[in-house]
Amino acid sequence: MTEAKERARDRISRRQVDKFADRRAQLAASALRTLAELGYARTSLREIAQNSEFSHGVLHYYFTDKVDLLTHCVRQFEEVCVTRYDEIVARARTAAELERDFAAAMAATLRADAKMHRLWYDLRNQSLFEESFRADVLEIDRRREEMIHHVVARYAELASAPAAVSQAVAYALLDGLFQQALLRHLAGEEDAAAELERAVPAVLARVVVV
Repeated sequence: MTEAKERARDRISRRQVDKFADRRAQLAASALRTLAELGYARTSLREIAQNSEFSHGVLHYYFTDKVDLLTHCVRQFEEVCVTRYDEIVARARTAAELERDFAAAMAATLRADAKMHRLWYDLRNQSLFEESFRADVLEIDRRREEMIHHVVARYAELASAPAAVSQAVAYALLDGLFQQALLRHLAGEEDAAAELERAVPAVLARVVVV
């Protein structure tokens, strides 16, 4: 085979791979709506197909099972989530400014994406029992921890104070606070997001030595 033919075959192969990946992303985006509404335990591939424009057979072609689809969905969502606070960190010039904007952003995503966050916590809880996607959950959780660390490290720098807790502890504090607020928000407590926004600065102030 000539070099030109080999290059052409490689291009075709790459296009096929890209097309397959694009299709999986499209299917995952559609499936997210059903998964976020019903949760892991109550959702099957057939249920997802019935609530989308795609057939059960198409879903089975692109995903081996529900676990494969679910982890792909959450990873796709997390690609956006883990960069959510980057702009806030980059533009902050004072610790007080970072406190305010970070707290407001956490409250905003609670209001706007509550069902998607619920899906993430559902998946994380299910991974305690489902070993098949435990590695994926641990990887996502690691990236979320790094996201929070990025915020805390910048806050400590702006406050001219060292961090008072480890990266893991800072993540546990802020993630736990968010999860509690999410539960209250889903329960219909109208001030849950506002309370979260008020609480975040106090937690940030405690994760650095002042």
